[in-house]
Amino acid sequence: VIEQHPLSTMVELGRSVTLSCYIHKMYPSSNLVWIKQVCGGPPRSVGSTEKNLPLMEDEFNHREKFTIERSGNDFQLHIYSIQPADAGRYYCAAVRFKSVTLGNGTYIWLKGSASVSRRVEQQPASVPVQPGDSVTLQCTIHTETCAGEHSVHWFRHGSGEALPGLIYTHGNRSDPCESSSEPGLPAQGCVYELPKRNLRSSDAGTYYCAVATCGQILFGNGTRLEFAGKLQFQINV
Repeated sequence: VIEQHPLSTMVELGRSVTLSCYIHKMYPSSNLVWIKQVCGGPPRSVGSTEKNLPLMEDEFNHREKFTIERSGNDFQLHIYSIQPADAGRYYCAAVRFKSVTLGNGTYIWLKGSASVSRRVEQQPASVPVQPGDSVTLQCTIHTETCAGEHSVHWFRHGSGEALPGLIYTHGNRSDPCESSSEPGLPAQGCVYELPKRNLRSSDAGTYYCAVATCGQILFGNGTRLEFAGKLQFQINV
């Protein structure tokens, strides 16, 4: 069994990252391998160990960019100065004779790689609501094309919370797109909605829409649900 955590990690361009795995049952004859899988491409071996010595594949044989390290049952891959080409899922594998055991993989997302060809828009910036109301939040992914798998996630950041929390995922899909006539935006727009019913004060906060596709994750600016009005008390005499 191979334990590989986390399942995904977000890295800023130019930063470094270390991917780790732990092999619970190790045989002396086992070789450990790191494998890279990119969106829409075949898996490629990054490097392996033989008698605890690192062996890098030619494509990744640059010590200033990639290094691997093995210590007992721990196996690590170090990637330096992250670039867009480094995005993808990295699997830790144990090879013994003709048997290959894979970990679950760790996906490297790139942060800050948005371009004009792909943009997430949320309108309006805020919505006044009252307890019991219903509202549908909307986000539009402007892109040259919606072809290929992508997933859309909704996060809520409540007052006093350190980090936004994931509340809903639309899943991997390729939705139909509609034409956009807005100047300066790409020709296609994929619209996603998040309905909220019977609102309570605990639903207050800013809701962010994010799209993840092929090693990138892009966030909208958020829509804030603001509870308006004051509580009114009626005393019957």
